[in-house]
Amino acid sequence: MSKNIIISLIVLVLIGISITYFIGSLLSKPRPSQIGNAPQDFPVENIRFKSESGSLIYGWFIAGEANKGGILLMHGVRSNRLQMLNRARFLNQAGYSVLLFDFQAHGESLGENITFGYLESLDAEAGYNYLKSKLNNQSIGVIGVSLGGAAALLGKVSQQADALILESVYPTLEKAVENRLALRLGAIGKYLSPFLTWQTKWRLGFSVDQLKPIEHISQVTGAVFVIAGLEDHHTTAAESQALFSAAKEPKKLWMVESAGHINFDVHQPEKYKATILKFFNTYLNH
Repeated sequence: MSKNIIISLIVLVLIGISITYFIGSLLSKPRPSQIGNAPQDFPVENIRFKSESGSLIYGWFIAGEANKGGILLMHGVRSNRLQMLNRARFLNQAGYSVLLFDFQAHGESLGENITFGYLESLDAEAGYNYLKSKLNNQSIGVIGVSLGGAAALLGKVSQQADALILESVYPTLEKAVENRLALRLGAIGKYLSPFLTWQTKWRLGFSVDQLKPIEHISQVTGAVFVIAGLEDHHTTAAESQALFSAAKEPKKLWMVESAGHINFDVHQPEKYKATILKFFNTYLNH
């Protein structure tokens, strides 16, 4: 191999590292936001609780009917609890108590980096335990959207919840990164992906091998419902099918037509509401 080729390869590697370092900084940058006053149309209680992630977690609790059970709602990456507000409303109207909160490095909950489920799994555990104690050990269901679903699977919540709904959840962080880079950079994104995933250990404190929700879904002890968009290019239909296949019974799959990586409660509001309530009414408090 000639000296010029070697130099060219070194330059390309350095360029790849530089580009992906910048992308990694953007992806993991905290997303703080002011949530504002609690909604006035139903009885919302402002709450705070500590998480082993090191963050003080901010959220809302909405009390439901006695002995109906509760639902833990967990938002997607670079979002906050407001993403889950529509779900909170119809679930509470159906009688369920509801807890929704901001993950560390999101909304009003502080954090140094978004960690794509690694630290957020500890927030999920803290939220579950808070809701469980609030309801005197009644049945608990969970809805996790994207990051929220990964956080549920990567921690103890997967073995605690009586019923778990996973919306647009990536099977492995490695594949999630590859898909997103390909969407933004085209074919070259596939080749840049290893440069980005290689950085996670020394930048964020974990290896990509530790973020594989598909390897944890078989540990779910309650009922599982996987929901995904057939047109999702962030988490493909095939990846969602594989996630569902790895789960144990009882389980349910809904591949939403003409839907991408979106909020399904907005895409098909009436069908979504009826489907979610049927699932929870079937598997909670029975």
